[in-house]
Amino acid sequence: MTTQAWLQLAAFVAVLLVLAWPLARWIGSVAEGRLPRWLAPAIRIEAGLYRLAGVDPAEGMGWKTYAFALVLFNFVGVLAVYALQRLQGVLPLNPQAFGAVSPDSSFDTAVSFVTNTNWQGYAGESTMSYLTQMLGLTVQNFFSAATGIVVVIALIRGFVARSAASIGNLWVDLTRITLYVLLPLSVVFAVFLVSQGAIQNFDAYKDVTTLEVNAWQQPKNGPDGQPLKDAQGNPVMEDAKSPTQTIAMGPVASQEAIKMLGTNGGGYFNANSAHPYENPTPLANFAQMVAIFLIPAALVFMFGRMVGDLRQGWAVLAAMLVLFVVAVAAVTPPEQGGNPQLAALGIDQASSATQPGGNMEGKEARFGIAASTLFAAITTSASCGAVNAMHDSFMPLGGAVPLVLIQLGEVVFGGVGSGLYGMLIFAILTVFIAGLMIGRTPEYLGKKIERYEMKMMAIAILATPVLVLAGTAIAVVADAGKAGIANPGPHGFSEILYAFSSAANNNGSAFAGLSANTPFYNAMLAVAMWFGRFAVIVPVLAIGGSLAAKKRLPVTAGTLPTHGPLFVVLLIGSVLLVGLLNYVPALALGPVVEHYMLWTAH
Repeated sequence: MTTQAWLQLAAFVAVLLVLAWPLARWIGSVAEGRLPRWLAPAIRIEAGLYRLAGVDPAEGMGWKTYAFALVLFNFVGVLAVYALQRLQGVLPLNPQAFGAVSPDSSFDTAVSFVTNTNWQGYAGESTMSYLTQMLGLTVQNFFSAATGIVVVIALIRGFVARSAASIGNLWVDLTRITLYVLLPLSVVFAVFLVSQGAIQNFDAYKDVTTLEVNAWQQPKNGPDGQPLKDAQGNPVMEDAKSPTQTIAMGPVASQEAIKMLGTNGGGYFNANSAHPYENPTPLANFAQMVAIFLIPAALVFMFGRMVGDLRQGWAVLAAMLVLFVVAVAAVTPPEQGGNPQLAALGIDQASSATQPGGNMEGKEARFGIAASTLFAAITTSASCGAVNAMHDSFMPLGGAVPLVLIQLGEVVFGGVGSGLYGMLIFAILTVFIAGLMIGRTPEYLGKKIERYEMKMMAIAILATPVLVLAGTAIAVVADAGKAGIANPGPHGFSEILYAFSSAANNNGSAFAGLSANTPFYNAMLAVAMWFGRFAVIVPVLAIGGSLAAKKRLPVTAGTLPTHGPLFVVLLIGSVLLVGLLNYVPALALGPVVEHYMLWTAH
C-alpha cells in the first residue's frame, strides 16, 4: 500500500470513532426509553401512533412473539414492494411512463430490499418510477435497517436481563429506531449530499445536447423486429449516433442517505456510487464510507454501555478493526500493482502525475485506486451493496477480498445490527470452545451458554454457507444458471459464487459480469436472501430469549475474561476458522485458480 492509502485509512478510522462514540449514547438512550424532554412533541406523536395501531407500548414480548411479529412485518413489506412494482404503470409520480416490472424481477427486488440486501438485477433509472423508488425502496431501506438494529438490541437485553420473560416490544423498538435514529441522521446526510451536488427533484428526464456526437454500434433488426445474425450466428451490427443524451433526474439524495446509513446498498442509478449524481465529490465519497460504518460502530459502543462494561464493546471493536485493516491491506496492493499481462507486453502501469497507475479498469478516475479499494472493503465488511467501482474488474486476489469479507458472515462491523449480533454469535462460540479447553461450563457476560444456545448458534452460523454453496452448485450445473455466465472458467464461477454469497449474507454487491436478471436467478437469489436473513434472525432472538430467562452469574477466578487481548485473538480465530473454512474449496476453484492462470499466462 502507498503512503497515501495508509493515511486515508487512518483518517477514516479516526473520523469513524470520533462520530460513533456520541451516536452510541444516543442510540442507547433510545433503546432504553430514556428520551430527553425536548422530544415531547415527537413522543406525543409516537403515542398517537400506538393508539391508532392498538399497541400497548408497556407490554413486553417473549422471543417467539417478537420473532413472529418481525417476520410477519417484513413479509407484508415484500407484498407492498411487489405490488408497487407491478402497478407502477398506472400509479402517479412516473414522468417517464415506466411500465410494470416483470413478476420475477419484482419478486427478487421486493425480497432484496426488505431483507436489507438491495441486490439489483435492473437499472434503476430505466426501470423504477419515482413513486416506486420512494414509497417502495426507500421506505424499506428504513425498515430493513431498523429490523437489524432492534434484533441486536433484543439480544443485548437477553444478556442484561435477570430472569425476565420479555426481550422488549417490537413495535416500540421499530418506531423509535426509525423516528429518533434513522430519520434524523438521513435528513442531515441528505442535505449534505445535496450541498455536494447530489440531485433531489421530481423533474422529468432531460435531453441535452452533448459537446460531441455520440457514436456507437448496435444490433441490426430485421423486418420482424428481431436481431439479424450472420452465417456464424453472430449479431449483425450497425452504426448509430446521436447529438443528444438523456440525463436521469429524481429524488436521489434522500434515497442515497439511508442507503448508506442503513447499510442497504443498491443505488438509484445503475452505476451506483460511481455515478456523479449519487456520489458527486471525493468529500462525498469519504462521507459515504464513514456513513456505512457509522451505526455499526456506534452499536458496538452501545453494547458495552448496555451490558455495563465498556471493555466488552472495545474487545469486539478491536476484533472488527483488526480484520478490517488486514482486509484493506490485502485488497489494495493487487490493484495498485496492476495487471502482469499488461506489464509483459511492455505497457507501463506505474503511477505518474497524469496517470493514476495500477489496475484502473472499472474504477472512477475521480476517486482512484486507494479510495476505490477502501470503499470495496468497507461495503463488503458491512452488509452494504453500494459500490464505487466494479468488483468484477478487480485483479483475482483483489476481488477475492470483498468475496471473503462477505463470506465471513459480514461481522467485520457488518450491517446495522446484523454485524454486531453476528459477531456476538461468534463470541458465544468462542467462550464455548474456551470452556471445552479448560473443562468449565462456558459463560458470556454472566450467562451460562448451554445446549440450547449452542443449537441456535449452530443454525445461525451454518444457514448462510448452506444457502451459498447449495445455490452455487445448482447454478453451475443447471442450464439456466450457466446461461448467465459471460466469462467461462474460474472468473465465471467466481461471479456465481459472489452472487450467492452476496444474496445469502444480505450484502447486495455483485461482480457485475453475471446476467442475473432472469427467472432462474431472480427466484434462486430471492430464496437465498430471505432465508439468509431470517434463518439467522430467528435463532438470534431465540438465544436472546433463553439468556433473558437465566440468572446472572458472579465473576469468579475461573471465569474467562472476555475483554482482553487473549479473547480478541480467540474471537478473530473463531471468525476465520468457522466463518471461512466452509468456503475454502469454492475459493480455490474461483479467484485462486484465476490468480495462478493470470501469472502463468505470460
